[in-house]
Amino acid sequence: MTEAREATSLLAEASTQALKVHSRDGDGLGQVKALMIDKRSGQAAYAILSLGGFLGLNKSFYPIPFGLLAYDPSEDFYVVTIDRSELEGGPSWASHSPDFNQAYADRVSNYYGTAPAAIS
Repeated sequence: MTEAREATSLLAEASTQALKVHSRDGDGLGQVKALMIDKRSGQAAYAILSLGGFLGLNKSFYPIPFGLLAYDPSEDFYVVTIDRSELEGGPSWASHSPDFNQAYADRVSNYYGTAPAAIS
């Protein structure tokens, strides 16, 4: 880990496996690839969604504020509480993840109309 990343309050390397994500309409969208955890509070600040692709190819990754996910315990998956078109129009990447610094957190949160997490 680089010195700059260790100084931030977010931990970006909390990878997940098999946390399924559905739309509000019940359609399968993909899965939660990683969680951005606030080191001080232990709370998830952002989720990185992995959508699309076939056999691991052509996937797109969408960071969203964690508050835009709702957990459905009866089905054991997360539900994105915004329209799919809004999600797919948001910040994303296909092959190289951006540096999740304060400017990027602000961009993601501004797009979704939520307060950004403080990354110090």
